Amino acid sequence: MIKTLIKTVMEQEPADFVIKNGYVADIFSGRFLQRDVLVRGGRICGVGDYDCANTIDASGKYILPGFIDSYVSIEASMVSPRRYAEAVVPHGVTTVISNPVSIAGVCGGSGVRYMEKAAEGLPLDIKTILPIDCDELFDGGDTKPGGSCIGISGRTEPEGIVNADEKLRHIIQARNVDCHMPGVFGKKLDAYVCSGVTIDHKCRDVHEMLEKISRGLYVAIREGTFSKDLNRLIFAVNNLNFRSFTFCTDDRFIGDILSSGTLDYMVKTAVELGVQPIVAAAVASFCAARCYGLDKVGAIAPGYKADIIIVSSLVDFNVEQVFKNGVKAAQDGKALFSSEPTDSSGLSDTIRTGRAEPDFFEREVYDEISAVDLCPSRPSEARNVSDGTVKCTKVCIADRSGEGRSFFCITGYGITNGAVASSCFPDPHKIIIAGDNDEDMAAALNALGCKGGICVASGGKASALLELEIAGLMTDRPADIVNREYSSLKEAAYSLGVSRELEPFRSLMSFYHT
Repeated sequence: MIKTLIKTVMEQEPADFVIKNGYVADIFSGRFLQRDVLVRGGRICGVGDYDCANTIDASGKYILPGFIDSYVSIEASMVSPRRYAEAVVPHGVTTVISNPVSIAGVCGGSGVRYMEKAAEGLPLDIKTILPIDCDELFDGGDTKPGGSCIGISGRTEPEGIVNADEKLRHIIQARNVDCHMPGVFGKKLDAYVCSGVTIDHKCRDVHEMLEKISRGLYVAIREGTFSKDLNRLIFAVNNLNFRSFTFCTDDRFIGDILSSGTLDYMVKTAVELGVQPIVAAAVASFCAARCYGLDKVGAIAPGYKADIIIVSSLVDFNVEQVFKNGVKAAQDGKALFSSEPTDSSGLSDTIRTGRAEPDFFEREVYDEISAVDLCPSRPSEARNVSDGTVKCTKVCIADRSGEGRSFFCITGYGITNGAVASSCFPDPHKIIIAGDNDEDMAAALNALGCKGGICVASGGKASALLELEIAGLMTDRPADIVNREYSSLKEAAYSLGVSRELEPFRSLMSFYHT
């Protein structure tokens, strides 16, 4: 391959194509330069002044390296890897670092192997970091899934990491380690770094973020559906320290991807908030590649992968064309590829609650009941609802096995004569059901069946259902169809009195996220 690149750049052999007249993001010198980009065999041969029979005119436009999402849970999108790729590649994402923590929690190693199989052949590199607390995925320090595994992720107490047994110590020291450690400072933070942790994607404020990069850690700034840190953390990123940061979406729902974008949205917002465009582009690409040791990825330079995006301007960052390994994968917001579905039949029946009767939701009656107030116009607080003057919605969190369940109450939700149920819960072993009567709560849970999904029920039957046949977390249906069905679910919930100040389903889980 090296010989071919050399002969091509020396004009002894023809290139596949050249992108001419655009302004190239020179990540290394921190400039945009008007250069041509010569491509052959999925690699960039040269950046300079070139001619080729196949020319792509980028006059007045900007040529950036493909974006790298440094931490994402594809399951949170609610669509399969191929449908996820169809949604994010048109937004300029060419590589993601995926933690399949939810499907691993439900299906163990078979779920992770499905995710890796489903990623094959896509114009999106899906690199896997494995959840550290899933013992099934490790054997003597080596991962059982395939070669896309490049690290591990999870939250472990510093003492647990530092004093780990030999197998865990080997696992940590052999790979990139993303740990979830919000609020960790001082000696405990040092303990994490000494153990081999390399990156963290959970910071509560700028002070904490700067403490972590001062220890040599990378920090991934999140902007997902639940986790929205960009606006409060980006102000600490500057021309001197930007190499310590990456961008990630963590838990971004497919509807938000379709409507607002992904890392393209983060880059645009960062620039609006004062970050220089070349710095924002580097954080979204080169910095993530260096963090995870991805060779020849994340820059427009000779020998690098031809993962290239062309954007209209450095103001709106509208992605016009996307090339993955030198092949055009998207144009004007549309994916130019298709792929076959991956067999997920072994992951389809993950809910074993059986048919629930209304008494499934009976609980001991207490003299006083505290409730979490979900009303966004009031600060969250515990309220006494035992006197009946406050409308209360019962919430049940049930094990997928049906063996255990717990209850609490919420106010400000507003549902009347109905219930909702979802198997998309931050703890993948659980299902959440909320309603104002046990009959509809039972109907909502039963409508999920063995497969799972999200349901709205009223009058003892389901009125709207989004089936998520892959582990009760994802579906293989096209993203736009899933988004329409989800919108119908929301309207069904609002018709039962759920406050329009709330997102009917995600609001039930928002208190659970950190």
